[in-house]
Amino acid sequence: MEIKTAFFSLSSPTLSKCPKDNKPEFAFIGRSNVGKSSLINMLCNKKGLAKTSSTPGKTLLINHFIINNEWYLVDLPGYGYAKQSKSIQNKLEQMISQYLLMRSQLINVFVLIDIRHEQQKIDREFIDWLGESRIPFSIVFTKADKLSSQKIKINVEKWLNAMMDRWEELPPYFITSSESKLGRQELLEYIESCNGK
Repeated sequence: MEIKTAFFSLSSPTLSKCPKDNKPEFAFIGRSNVGKSSLINMLCNKKGLAKTSSTPGKTLLINHFIINNEWYLVDLPGYGYAKQSKSIQNKLEQMISQYLLMRSQLINVFVLIDIRHEQQKIDREFIDWLGESRIPFSIVFTKADKLSSQKIKINVEKWLNAMMDRWEELPPYFITSSESKLGRQELLEYIESCNGK
């Protein structure tokens, strides 16, 4: 797939304010500071499309970007940013779960995981919840440029093996780097295949 156009469309504080058309949606989510905005910009080949910030926990709304006027890339708020107040955290959790459970246009959720770290409880709980809720998702390992290819292989295997305690079948996964554009083509091809093109 070639991305010809990518534009910011809408920021929504609630599910009811999301776009009313029926274009397919692909959502991106991960812990704060996982490199989500950088990955979105790399995928769309457009610097500054999603706002990157040195302060984690900046995305507080559901952000829709219209791609090739055919589908939406959805930037969801990050989870697990401890410095937010409890009430903001609860509000965000409610907004995210409502969107994920009730948005009929949602085709797939890409869960971003920093490849440098061992499996974190918060990521694992979120992934298990997606599985229990029957929400289709894939894992996107980010920041692969920070490790050697050998270390990447070890970390990914470790991560996926740790899932085998509860999962019979593992989800699709991608290894990416916003710096080197690693994984860009694979992700776009996957989106294209989900779109039935």
